[in-house]
Amino acid sequence: MKALIDRFSSSVKGVLSGFDRIVFKGWSLPLMSASRVTSFLGSKGVLNKDYKNWMVARTKDIVDTADQYARNNSGQPIIHIPTWRTRKEELAHQRRQQEQIETGLIGVRSCMESASSYRAVYCSQAGFPQIRNYPTQCKHLYFYFDDSEFGFMNIRLQTWFPYNIQICLNGREWLRRGLEKEGVDFHVHGNKFLHIADYQKAQQLLDEQLNTRFTDMLDGFTKRVFPGMEDILGPHLSYYWTLWQSEWATDLIFDNPDSLKAPMDALLRHAHIIGTSTRVLRYLDRPLTKAGSPDGRSHDSVTTRLTDFNDGVRIRHWVDKNSVKLYNEQNNIRVETTINAPEKFQVFRHKQGQDEDEPKQRMPMRKGVMDIPLRASISQDVNNRLMDDLATLEDNTPIRNFMDELTVYITKSGRRFRGLDPVGKDQDLLLALSDPAYMISGLTNKMLRERLSDTPFGSGRTDKQLSAKISRHLRLLRSHGIIRKIPRQNRYQVTTKGMRLTNALNALLAASIEDLLKIAA
Repeated sequence: MKALIDRFSSSVKGVLSGFDRIVFKGWSLPLMSASRVTSFLGSKGVLNKDYKNWMVARTKDIVDTADQYARNNSGQPIIHIPTWRTRKEELAHQRRQQEQIETGLIGVRSCMESASSYRAVYCSQAGFPQIRNYPTQCKHLYFYFDDSEFGFMNIRLQTWFPYNIQICLNGREWLRRGLEKEGVDFHVHGNKFLHIADYQKAQQLLDEQLNTRFTDMLDGFTKRVFPGMEDILGPHLSYYWTLWQSEWATDLIFDNPDSLKAPMDALLRHAHIIGTSTRVLRYLDRPLTKAGSPDGRSHDSVTTRLTDFNDGVRIRHWVDKNSVKLYNEQNNIRVETTINAPEKFQVFRHKQGQDEDEPKQRMPMRKGVMDIPLRASISQDVNNRLMDDLATLEDNTPIRNFMDELTVYITKSGRRFRGLDPVGKDQDLLLALSDPAYMISGLTNKMLRERLSDTPFGSGRTDKQLSAKISRHLRLLRSHGIIRKIPRQNRYQVTTKGMRLTNALNALLAASIEDLLKIAA
């Protein structure tokens, strides 16, 4: 990370690393199986045949209590949202802005969504109803707050037994409230800080978030929205908390948006080039062989997406359910790791119930809140690996030396091949190779035909003629080491040499004459 920061030290005024979006889920473990639920109902004196009536009555109590809470604290009742596709968070932000709510409850929304619950099903063998788990849809309540300590947040409560709960916080919102309490001046846009008067203090507050007693914090939130929990479930049942999804972001905050434009263009091109499947697997700590190639026993799926994002551009690398992305917004460059499947990462930790004095073992990371510090460390390592690769953008090799090697005739297997013409007739083809879609999955003749049909390279040719021309040029590129054939496939992958060429060509064509003269001077 330090190498990338040093490259832009004249323009970067601050760096922040910490949690962005964090989503916790809570379950009552003794209520996760039908047999245990049957025992629980027995302890409550509820017969299986009466389970439905008992649950409906409890659901009504929960909804009525939440409705009164909403009226007392936000001035409006629960508002029903007819479809789960509606972005409820945006509605909450709009109400907060319209009503100028600075702290407290913003509102409560309800929506029918998928859930896991139980029902009583008659069993002919037993001769009476049995409790069975089943997927269903039921009413969920969304509580939106602008909390005095944690900022904008929401809590999602399932109103049907066993009352699963989800709590969503944002580390940057949490930081905003912390800076306000410390009296530190700042300017924020969404979840991006455009300016902070004391970056060292801000980073200290982000680091202190990891020292939170998360179970106590989450139990406290639960009491706000589910005050009847003890009456319904009893005094001995509580939630087991997991960090279901986490986003860990490293922000490079530039002095102004204009100073960010030029380096961001270069970084995106470079991110395309270095975003090979092997490197992406390395970023996200997936198994590789000693030679650096993907482990044949692994079934990881690698995907890269390039999209517009607000006023900037985002490139995102996925390995199964985990990802790392690079994007810009305003005067921020953000590198962010999203973890949905922590078990994909191996960490040194104790087994469940193991004595603290015993040695730790290398094991899969858990979703439980006990592993949050480990998850933060792993996420920062992923960010660092991507940023370290981005820092290699600078290459001091003179373009002339590089081009001289490519623009001369070569002989391979007794056959003579012409040199390349990077800024002439081969330009469109070479620029097409820099498409990030080809960097991961490789390229085919058909892909290039679709890409080049409207360029001077492919103009005036039928599809068959263009296919033949591309086939000849693929042989030419292979002979110069720009691409290599993927074994047993009609598919090619850009080599390291090809990446350097396309990177240099993009940089050369993007540079002004004045810039080139300054470099040559």
